[in-house]
Amino acid sequence: MTKGYWIAHVTVSDPEGYKEYVAANAIAFKKYGAKFVVRGGTNRVAAGTAMNGKRHVVLEFESYAQALACYDSPEYAAAIKIRDKYSVADLVIIEGYVG
Repeated sequence: MTKGYWIAHVTVSDPEGYKEYVAANAIAFKKYGAKFVVRGGTNRVAAGTAMNGKRHVVLEFESYAQALACYDSPEYAAAIKIRDKYSVADLVIIEGYVG
């Protein structure tokens, strides 16, 4: 089975308020078995400027279907409402590569 991933680039407007989203998303992430591969951290934009100032996150799920289910869950829908108060996010849900 191919793993699924979320790749997110987030502009946080209120770091203190964003902590509320982090607490809320933990509920969905635990339920759907998400594992952080990247969570913030030091980075360097090596080409282009579109990602400057963004928080980068990569989550791994056991399958693409599991990744979609987490995003579509009522638990994550509640977290989105909080996230959108404190940030703007670009998020891609993608199937992993097996080759």
